[in-house]
Amino acid sequence: MDAAGGGGWGPISTPTLLSSGRMEPRKIIGTVDTSEFVVAVCASLGFFYALSFAQVPWGVVAALLVGGVIAAPIAAWVVRILPTRILGTAVGGVILITNMRTFINAIGLDAQPAFAYLVYALIVAVWIAALAFAIVVVRREKRRAEAPLPA
Repeated sequence: MDAAGGGGWGPISTPTLLSSGRMEPRKIIGTVDTSEFVVAVCASLGFFYALSFAQVPWGVVAALLVGGVIAAPIAAWVVRILPTRILGTAVGGVILITNMRTFINAIGLDAQPAFAYLVYALIVAVWIAALAFAIVVVRREKRRAEAPLPA
């Protein structure tokens, strides 16, 4: 059902768990990615069973596989070095940006491209402002932690 419905629980659960601050980002992302992998394998096996193997675009499958192999170590490195607050804001923004077209179509703005672009720009501006705010807060917290205690 996850694959047939277009997924969605991974991009929702990752920033939600990141914003709670109860787990390390690498554990959250690793857990969600592992569970999504298992769901994707099961969904793919179901689709392969239901469809003819001849109709599968193997070039696309190979490209997605190579992309995942390249992206996985990069993602692991980024998750390890970025603070939780910045990572959560970045992930939330990427999810918003990747789903903006669906949102624009759902509220009926696709017929008015100028207004749709304005909404795109507004969402990106809010995301950039939130990311900048998260960076400022993290730097401020880091300076406080490194400041010598008064004698």
